[in-house]
Amino acid sequence: MRKLALRDEILLQIDKAARYIGGEVNAVMKNKDDVDIRFAMAFPDVYEIGMSNLGMMILYDMFNKRDDVWCERLFSPWTDLDKIMREEKIPLFTLESQDPVKEFDFLGITLGYEMCYTNVLQLLDLSGIPFRAAERVEDDPLVIGGGACAYNPEPLAEFFDLFYIGEGETVYGALFDAYKANKKAGGSRQDFLLKAAQIPGIYVPSLYEVTYKEDGTIESFRSKHADVPEKVEKQLIIDMDRDYNKLEAPVVPHIKATQDRVTLEIQRGCIRGCRFCQAGMIYRPTRERDVETLKESARIMLKNTGHEEISLSSLSSSDYSQLKEIVNFLIDEFRDEAVNISLPSLRIDAFALDVMSKVQDVKKSSLTFAPEAGSQRLRNVINKGLTEEDILHGAGEAFKGGWNQVKLYFMLGLPTETEDDMKGIAHLAQKIAETYYEVVPKEQRRGKVQINVSTSFFVPKPFTPFQWAPMFREEDFIEKAKVVKNEIRSQLNQRSIRYNWHEPDVTVLEGFLARGDRRCSKVILKAYEKGALYDAWSESFHYDIWKEVFKETGVDIEFYTLRERSTDEILPWDFIDAGVTKKFLIREWEQAKAETVTPNCRQKCSGCGVLKYKGGVCCESKN
Repeated sequence: MRKLALRDEILLQIDKAARYIGGEVNAVMKNKDDVDIRFAMAFPDVYEIGMSNLGMMILYDMFNKRDDVWCERLFSPWTDLDKIMREEKIPLFTLESQDPVKEFDFLGITLGYEMCYTNVLQLLDLSGIPFRAAERVEDDPLVIGGGACAYNPEPLAEFFDLFYIGEGETVYGALFDAYKANKKAGGSRQDFLLKAAQIPGIYVPSLYEVTYKEDGTIESFRSKHADVPEKVEKQLIIDMDRDYNKLEAPVVPHIKATQDRVTLEIQRGCIRGCRFCQAGMIYRPTRERDVETLKESARIMLKNTGHEEISLSSLSSSDYSQLKEIVNFLIDEFRDEAVNISLPSLRIDAFALDVMSKVQDVKKSSLTFAPEAGSQRLRNVINKGLTEEDILHGAGEAFKGGWNQVKLYFMLGLPTETEDDMKGIAHLAQKIAETYYEVVPKEQRRGKVQINVSTSFFVPKPFTPFQWAPMFREEDFIEKAKVVKNEIRSQLNQRSIRYNWHEPDVTVLEGFLARGDRRCSKVILKAYEKGALYDAWSESFHYDIWKEVFKETGVDIEFYTLRERSTDEILPWDFIDAGVTKKFLIREWEQAKAETVTPNCRQKCSGCGVLKYKGGVCCESKN
């Protein structure tokens, strides 16, 4: 019987104690004396969110298939337990063995979004691991980061020993082998880091140095050792049949996770090329998984988990060439077992509506469109590839099919945006409402149409054509939201349209962290020391702390947020080769300003640079 790290009286006084006890169905147990490497895999947010992360599921399964590795999970303790652990000096522990993280060889942290950065420091703090990599000693775990935010690792560079850039299936094996060989040879922590930096895709921040110009921009970024490459190359798998780590028995959470279902990844990458979207750029090229393999995986995972829902995961599900086949298979195969099928990221066209009417209970569900911009001009700027005609036709077909609720997602603060573009959001919502009354006869209407308009504020991300774009101040974002709100109020169908917007202060901070450099680490550390934690949660986010810290550290947030970068400036992430070339991104930035649309990858190759990987959509015969 495992001894739990937390006493019963603690478990009884905290919220959702099941987050911390482990022992879930399909959790992997091993004898720690039988393995060479212990890997603590952390997600810097609560259990329910971390347990929904597909990347973490894949790596957990892949690492544990090795006899010489035991990978265990941990998540950020919620604020109630955090307080108790500090008071009682309880070290942070993993779920499987309940052992302290400090005893492990590696602490791997998934970096999925910028607002979790103070939680990264919480994990280090509660584990008793020094914040700064430079202060760690031989016995401390090696702290490695990966995930989408690792494509600009610099704001966190001080806190990590190494980063993995790209898809985890590729070189982790080589990294573990190098670690074992170094240990056997009696090598030091530094010896290992030097070896690791020579593995493609591994970035060791301490082996690189940065210098700055008087104006605060980067003067140079170079490696300190001849053996350490100047460029770190993103890792990815090309053959999705041979190299993909197929999940068979993902861990089933004790309590309801954010996405409490089987996740079936149908493809990686996206053909669309939206200019604001980081994922669409860094995960190129688009690579499809074989439909027969997917059918088999669906059967196995549903059997091994007992889940009653399966989600087809992809950046743009409609672009998966075998979508119809896999959906029809799932409907037929699990008809008697009442398995619900979830299809995120569909484009709303006739095919998608046909699919959705098959898999959803239309009485309960609302339909989601993401036009992102209110006017055609601005949709061309962002390369959305969606016309007003497409949107209204899709909405009309949906209303005829029985839907009467529509969610619309937009962004405010996009490059070149004008007041007309903002008002265009209200006008589009009005046109969709009108479409309902035009296409649905009075006797067939199930009440009023309900249109929920949601706007977030745009944040320029690394490796996108908008990485050079300026952002706006908090008060400017609020003014933009007011323009939309007032225009909606003036509409004929205003009662059918609900409007909400994201908080601008979180957006401004995200913008700072997304394009930050090494100098930002002192801001993150100081904010954490002053109590910043769970910044992604509105109830825990305190912008005043951050404002105070910017003053105290003398770091000018507006240098990172408001400034338009020139295309010849050295950006903090320029040392990473993410596949898409800078030349392509500059060309797309110019195309955006010219309001010119770039065709998707299946229509025409745009020469983004990922052809060098020799696979995926780049090598389809029709391309």
